[in-house]
Order: sequence, then C-alpha cells, then structure tokens
Amino acid sequence: MWYRILGILILLAGLAAFGLWRDYQAYLDTPLTLPDDGRVYLFEPGSHVGRLASDLADSGILRKPLYLRIHARQSGLAARLKAGEYRLMPGLTPRTLLDLLQSGQTVQYQLTLVEGWSFQQVRQAIAADPVLIQTLTDANGAQIMAALGYPDQHPEGRFFPDTYHFPRGTTDLDFLRRAHARMSQVLADAWAARDEGLPLKTPQQALILASIIEKETGSAGERAQIAGVFVRRLKRGMLLQTDPTVIYGLGDTFDGNLRRRDLRTDTPYNTYTRAGLPPTPICMPGRAAIEAALHPAAGRALYFVAKGDGSHQFSATLAEHNAAVRRYQLRRRK
Repeated sequence: MWYRILGILILLAGLAAFGLWRDYQAYLDTPLTLPDDGRVYLFEPGSHVGRLASDLADSGILRKPLYLRIHARQSGLAARLKAGEYRLMPGLTPRTLLDLLQSGQTVQYQLTLVEGWSFQQVRQAIAADPVLIQTLTDANGAQIMAALGYPDQHPEGRFFPDTYHFPRGTTDLDFLRRAHARMSQVLADAWAARDEGLPLKTPQQALILASIIEKETGSAGERAQIAGVFVRRLKRGMLLQTDPTVIYGLGDTFDGNLRRRDLRTDTPYNTYTRAGLPPTPICMPGRAAIEAALHPAAGRALYFVAKGDGSHQFSATLAEHNAAVRRYQLRRRK
C-alpha cells in the first residue's frame, strides 16, 4: 500500500512542478501592468536584478518578482544589465524587460546649440538644462578648455551647433566634449577640401572667418558671396570693416546701438581699426558658414550693405557702395 501512496505523491509533485513550470513560462511572456503612457524607470549604477524586481513589484508593475529573478539568473542576463533610465511601455513582458535593460537603450534627452551663439550663450543653455549634471558652474572659459584637454584654445566658436541627444547622468563637461569633438572633425574635413589660393593659413583662421560670415547673414544664398568679399579684402590687405566683430569687442558695454565712436574704439576685434582677422571667432559658426569660408564665391565685389529685408547689396567700387548705403539707409530711416 505504501508504494501506491508514494507513487501518487510523486505524481502529484510532478504535476505541481509541471504546473509551476508552465506558469513560470507563461508569465515571462505576459505583459507587465503599465499605464498607457508607459513608465520611466531608473536602474541605478551598482543595482541588481533583485532590486529591479522589488521596485517593480512595489510599483504594482510586476506581479511575480521571483520569476523575474529566476529567469535573469538562468539566462545569464542578471550580470549584463546596464545602468540607466529606461522607458517601459505597454506590451513589455518580463522577458523583453530584461532584454531592454541589457541593450542599454536608455531614455535620451536633447539640447540644441544654435548657429551664431556665443560661448556665453552656450554656457547659459547648458546651465539651464534640467537633466545635465552641472560640474562647471564656477569654472571660467580657460578652466573649461583645460578640463577638455585644450588649455591653449579660446572657447569661442569651438563647439559645433547641432541638436545633441544624451542620457540622464551626462555631465556638462561630457556634453561640451562631444560638441568640441564634433566641431574639430567638421572643421578638419572642411579644411582638407578647401579651395586653393585662400588667404587663410590655418583651420583656426577659417573658423574665425566662418564666425564672421555666420553673424553677417542668415541667408543661405549669400554666405558664399559674403565670404568672397572678405577673402578678396584679405588678399588686398584691406580692412574687413565688419560690424559684428566690433560689437563682439565691445562686450557687455554694447547697448544694442552701434555708434560711430564705437567704430573708432580700438579693441583686438575692431576690424575698422585693425587689419586682418580678429584673434578668435566671434560666435559658433554652422557647417554652411564654414563651407562658405573655404569655398567663397568668385566675383569683384568688395563691399556689401544690408537692404533691410535680410539680403545685401554687393558693390565692386567704393562709389557704388556709398550710393547703396545712401539708398538703403534712407529707406530704413523712412
């Protein structure tokens, strides 16, 4: 009799084990309990699958945390989970949850650096970002460049304007390192493909000229023409006489109204009083301005004046230019 009872017990145990195994396998492919708009979960550095299971169980997302822990260890995924912030969307199962956390596909945030911004504006945008970790609050430009590994570089113009995506945990220095590397690469590629015969000796000079072009016009069709004017003036030893460099040199004293006395106030950036290019860029130029500086349009124009509609009038002689200035300045006054 006893062996019959033992057989029955073994059978029941087997059925129970089979039932548990079926339940375990079924639950691994059962969608988690998530809101319609999903849930963002931070898997912190140094965390483990046990903490993950407990956190999700406490949040009502995961009903059977033990199953998740078992699968993570049996599959070998427990040791391959990557820290970061993940977006958990409806339809996610315990199995695909672990796949997600080992993929490293974290939530990405973004910050845009705008063409024509100064380094001060770049710093303000970074400091205002709610996700970036702020480590440079008290650092000046020289200290920041030293931290990036370029102690001899001026920070102006050295960061490429673009939209950058990054995960939570990124520092302001990490962000600037990416933007700096991007500008260095774009500038190097453009310099390697530059036109012959340019009055530019180094990529730095090309960056400076590109920054002036960036501030002089927002019209894509005129960048190469404006570059042509500046290149011809540089070749002839003429003063560049460009207002944006004067404004940059005035710094915080500029009140929005450029006066004649400002054009006579000598600074290292006053291209009315000093020949050649200023010592550094005056803003962050975009790719189009860099390309224009290295591929200027051919022509005879040595002057240009704003028409007031976003475009410019180009002139080959000073007499033509003076006539254009009178015409368009009079129009603006009216």
